[in-house]
Amino acid sequence: MITESMSKQLKAIVGDKYFRTDPEALITHSYDGTPMLQALPDGVIYPETTAQVSEIMKIASANRIPIVTRGSGSNLCGGTTPLQGGIVMVMHRMNQIIEVDMENLTATVQPGVITGHFSKHIDDLGLFYPPDPSSMKISTIGGNIAECSGGLRGLKYGTTKDYVLGLTAVLPSGAVIHTGGKLAKDVAGYDLTKLLVGSEGTLAVITEAILKLIPPPKTKKTMVAMYKDIYGAARTVSKIIQQHIIPATLEILDNPTIRVVDDFAKIGLPLDMAAILIIEQDGEPEMVARDIEAIYTICREEQADRLEIAQTREEAEKLLTARRSAFTALARLRPTTILEDATVPRSKIAEMILRTNAIAIKYNVNITTFGHAGDGNLHPTATTDARDSEEVHRVEEAFAEIFEAAIALGGTITGEHGVGSVKAPYLEWKVGEAGIEVMKGIKAAFDPHHILNPGKMFAKETRKRLVIHHG
Repeated sequence: MITESMSKQLKAIVGDKYFRTDPEALITHSYDGTPMLQALPDGVIYPETTAQVSEIMKIASANRIPIVTRGSGSNLCGGTTPLQGGIVMVMHRMNQIIEVDMENLTATVQPGVITGHFSKHIDDLGLFYPPDPSSMKISTIGGNIAECSGGLRGLKYGTTKDYVLGLTAVLPSGAVIHTGGKLAKDVAGYDLTKLLVGSEGTLAVITEAILKLIPPPKTKKTMVAMYKDIYGAARTVSKIIQQHIIPATLEILDNPTIRVVDDFAKIGLPLDMAAILIIEQDGEPEMVARDIEAIYTICREEQADRLEIAQTREEAEKLLTARRSAFTALARLRPTTILEDATVPRSKIAEMILRTNAIAIKYNVNITTFGHAGDGNLHPTATTDARDSEEVHRVEEAFAEIFEAAIALGGTITGEHGVGSVKAPYLEWKVGEAGIEVMKGIKAAFDPHHILNPGKMFAKETRKRLVIHHG
C-alpha cells in the first residue's frame, strides 16, 4: 500500500505527472503480452535518470514496496505483471542512444530504446547489431536484456547476452553498480554482466548498457525449402550444420502454421507441405554463393519437394516477414493465443514437433509449431478462448506435457521467453532442487527483502512431474 507520504516523496523525485495512481494507469500496466494474467499495481512511475531510479529504490526498500520494471510489455511469461501489487517502473523516458563509439565498435544506450529503432540507427551508420527478436518493432533493449532475447539470427550470431559488454544497474538498496565496459577481455571477479542479462528484473534495475557492434555482412541470400516429410526437413537442418555451414537464419514452420501464415501474408505457400524451412546466409559474396549452393544440394538429397531461391531482397524480405508474422497470423484465429517456447537439440526437432502434434490431439486442442530450427528453439502456439475454462485447462495440461517432452529429449522449458511466473512451476524440472537453491541464494544476496519483481522465477510449489510414455 502506498501512503500519501510515499506518494509525495516519489512525485518529488520524478515530478507530479510521472507518478500515477489513476485507474487508467493502473489498469494499462496490470498485464503484459501474456494471456489470461492480470494484477493491478498500486502505482506507476516513469524515471528519467539513473539517479532518479536510485532514489525510487531507496524509498521502495525502506517501505518494502514491490517494484516491477517494464519496457513495452511484450513479455510472454508474465514477467512484467505486478502479481503482488506495488509500483510498475516504466523505462520509456530513458530512451537515449547515448553514444556510438566507432573506434571500439560499441553503443551505449538507455533501456527504453526500441530495439528496431536502435538496429536501424546502427545500420545507417554502416554497422550491425545482430539480435533480432520478432517483437523488435516494439520491444526495448532493456526488456531484451532482462529476458536475454533471441531471434531469427541466433544460430549464427548468438543472442542478446553475446552483445552486452557492460551495464549500469541500480540495486534494491538504491546503490548503483557498473559492470564490464568497452573491453574485449575482463575477468575481474564474478561476471555480473552475464548474471544480470536474463535475470528478468529480479536482481537489479538496468539503467544503461554498453553493447557490442560488428561490421555488417556484405551480401545476403535467402531460400525456402518445402517438404512433405517433416523428418526430411529435420535431417536437412542437421546435415547443414554437420557440413560446417552456419546459416544466418534457419527457420521452420509446420503444416498448420504454413496454412495460417499463407492466409495472412498471401505469398503463395503450398498448403500440402509437412514443413517449410526458410534459410538465409550472409557474409562475403563468394562464401554466400558457395553455402547456398551446398544447402540447395542438401535439400535435394533430403527429398525437398520444392526449392526456391529469392532473386531480389524484396522477395527475401517477403519470406522473412511471413515467418515473423506467424504469431500475428495465428492470433486472428481465436480470441486467445498462447505462444510458448521450448528448446531441444536440433537433431530432435522433427520428433519434438511430432510429439507436440500428438499431445495436441490427446488433449483435443489446437497447437501449431514454428521456430528457430537452427538452434532447436521451437514455439508451440495454442489458439483457444480464455472464456472456456475447460478448454484452457486442457491447453495448460498439453503445455505441461510439451515441456516434459522437451526435457526428455535433452532440451529445456524456455529458450528465449524467460521463466517469469508462467514457467516458474517447471523450473525445477530443468535445473533440479539444488539449482533452485543456488538461484534463490543469488536472489537473496541482491534483493534480501524480495521487492524486485516478486513472485517471478521461483514458484511456491513445483509442478509434479508427468510420467510420459512415447512410442
